[in-house]
Amino acid sequence: MSTATDPTVEPTAHAPRCALGAHTPLAQASAGLDACVHCGFCLQACPTYLALGDENESPRGRLVLMRALVEGTLATSDPSVGTHIDRCLGCRACETACPSGVPYGRLLEATRATLAAGRPIPLVARLILYVFATPWLLRPALVLSRAARAMGIPALLARLPGRLGFAAAMLASTTPPIAERPYEPRRATPPRGRVALLEGCVMDGLFAPTNRAADRTLRVNGYTIVEVQGQGCCGALHAHAGDLGTARALARRNVAAFEAAGVDAIAVTAAGCGAMLKEYGHLMHDEPAWAARAAAVSARARDVTELLADAGPVRGAAIVGLAGPVTYDAPCHLQHAQRVTAPPLAVLGAIPGLPLVPLTDSDQCCGSAGIYNLVEPDVSDAVLTPKLARIAETGAALVATGNPGCMMQIGAGLRRAGSAAGVMHPVSLLDASYAAAADRRPLDTPSDAAYAVSPGQSHGVSSGGR
Repeated sequence: MSTATDPTVEPTAHAPRCALGAHTPLAQASAGLDACVHCGFCLQACPTYLALGDENESPRGRLVLMRALVEGTLATSDPSVGTHIDRCLGCRACETACPSGVPYGRLLEATRATLAAGRPIPLVARLILYVFATPWLLRPALVLSRAARAMGIPALLARLPGRLGFAAAMLASTTPPIAERPYEPRRATPPRGRVALLEGCVMDGLFAPTNRAADRTLRVNGYTIVEVQGQGCCGALHAHAGDLGTARALARRNVAAFEAAGVDAIAVTAAGCGAMLKEYGHLMHDEPAWAARAAAVSARARDVTELLADAGPVRGAAIVGLAGPVTYDAPCHLQHAQRVTAPPLAVLGAIPGLPLVPLTDSDQCCGSAGIYNLVEPDVSDAVLTPKLARIAETGAALVATGNPGCMMQIGAGLRRAGSAAGVMHPVSLLDASYAAAADRRPLDTPSDAAYAVSPGQSHGVSSGGR
């Protein structure tokens, strides 16, 4: 590992290129390594470098490891290589900081896929990935999770020390701090387009009220919602772990489902899933039967806040009963991977009187990173700690963030720290604002009213029996 102790030095200039094998994922992606000029701008953007102080745990250090793998001066079997690559959160904050445009996220996934060919993915990760790729296992697991949540079991177990307590706190934090208030959206303006909603895995299973909120708020803003059958897990967790074969199989199913729907856009409520959909074209670029189809689906993928911001969005009414200010934490895969920054703030800005306070270092990772907090708990905790401190400084009663992993990670951290603050998706807050507006408008208001009170569920995303 001496080759990686000083990432400012090229240790392998004498070695032949692609000693790794031309057909490995990393060798095929290795041209991206040449963009790195070792400037070090990525260091202060990297949460694992900041937490551990080791340059092998920085993007620059990991890029040197990748080059050493490609050129053959380090073996894929070297256990320390796997350790440093595994510890990367994949937050891609380094891409935002990089002046040279290094495609770090793609290089990371290619490296993990290359390493996975010679060593198994850790057992815990393999089990989780298998469940997410197997609907007949995932559905009952989520049903049991919801049942446990309804009985208050996770809230009790959250008091336990260690990872069991933290995992329980994550599940307990999926209960929305503001209860869902269904209403019937209606809008007289011409529709803005036909939109499908990616239901997702965790979003559909544990955050179904957020998906329903997305459905209603999109309708209020003039979109026609189209239900899409046959969709499933986006494959993001598998791609990040290096299981590109399963990621592609899951992506093919979604490409077929969404292209058959003939929609103008695919709205996504999970930042990580949105980033994955926008990468489908790259994921399947070397599959002749799927490349163009995948690229077309990627071009239609939008974060739900992007669509709402494009429409205005329509202003709601003040949310009654907020216990204090709200702060916004930017999900890494929204800000750094998708480069979407203004739309979530536009959504929150459509809520009259919302006391929004800025969050220092809101662009820093919370330590969730898909299943990272389950397989690298110690580093995840080290990354989460400063995030919780920054949130405490705001005095916020609610943290708004647009990714389920972030909502669960931050929510669990707040709960374990004894904080009363809750976590919600920005679209759920806008939905609560629209529900408040509907309460103030009787059903016989003029036909251009954007919303009307409805005692039942809105006619959109299926609740899936929840």
